[in-house]
Amino acid sequence: MKTSDFYYDLPERLIAQNPLADRSSSRLMVLDKKTGKIEHKHFTDIKGYLRKGDVLVINNTRVIPARLLGVRSDTGSAVEILLLKRLDDVRWECIVRPGKKVKPGRRFTFIEGELEAECEEVLDTGNRIVRFDFDGIWEEILDRAGTMPLPPYIHEQLQDRERYQTVYSKIEGSAAAPTAGLHFTKELLKEIKEMGVEIAEVTLHVGLGTFRPVKVDDVESHEMHSEWYCFDKTASDIVRAARAEGRRIISVGTTSTRVLETVASNDPEMLPCSGDTKIFIYPGYDFKCVNSLITNFHLPESTLIMLVSALAGKEHILNAYEQAVKEEYRFFSFGDAMFITDL
Repeated sequence: MKTSDFYYDLPERLIAQNPLADRSSSRLMVLDKKTGKIEHKHFTDIKGYLRKGDVLVINNTRVIPARLLGVRSDTGSAVEILLLKRLDDVRWECIVRPGKKVKPGRRFTFIEGELEAECEEVLDTGNRIVRFDFDGIWEEILDRAGTMPLPPYIHEQLQDRERYQTVYSKIEGSAAAPTAGLHFTKELLKEIKEMGVEIAEVTLHVGLGTFRPVKVDDVESHEMHSEWYCFDKTASDIVRAARAEGRRIISVGTTSTRVLETVASNDPEMLPCSGDTKIFIYPGYDFKCVNSLITNFHLPESTLIMLVSALAGKEHILNAYEQAVKEEYRFFSFGDAMFITDL
């Protein structure tokens, strides 16, 4: 299986640069994962495809302002630090740019000295372990010092930070949003609950590795990045009951899918747990929990398009993407949605 098997041609003008004024007004492509049949709808029409007893699994992670712009303390030259994973109260795994000359002991200053940092270690991946020095509450300082780390394909400035958060975000730690959830409003979720659909919350802190291209020709040689997840007792009780009764488990986004399939792969009973996952889902994978998936349109040759191809079949997905381009759907983080299910 080659990475190039997952390529499609996308005009740059179809990459959404800004969120829509109304979250739920995006378009929705409904794809029958068995037959490849396609229907063109709007996102609020999702209610017509849900039924009483379904379980909708959402990722409640919250994006932090993980992009820090500062200067090197010795030269005054500009530096950018992207926070990837919190290791303890003051230490983070980070990407530092430019990073070639950043060795242990190098120090940095942000927001006029209110926040300082020092590189402690260079990892095999090229990432750095950075220790931060500050007085006060970390979250408050980060809110002043940092900006949202929007994906590299978004070139416009985000006017409202909350538009890169889901309406149900609560657990801070992500470097990127679980974008399938951006389509939901509180009102739409309320209507879905009133239909008798259960909602289970999981947490997966999305890393910037989700935007990194697959650089190997052989798909199976790709090494996935690690992301922290939590599958708590409430989510476990809801999902286990639904599975026992044969009800549908509908994942909102590839991140929720990674949590559910990680847990199911490690423990068929799906008891509460947390940890790091490097699960890599591509065609040939046998899904153990997820029946249907609400997702966005993903980058060519990415691990995300491989994941959706595993659920619906590569031919069905590439045909659906071809139709999406033809119909001028909006792509990627602020773009339109797809519902992969059995019609």
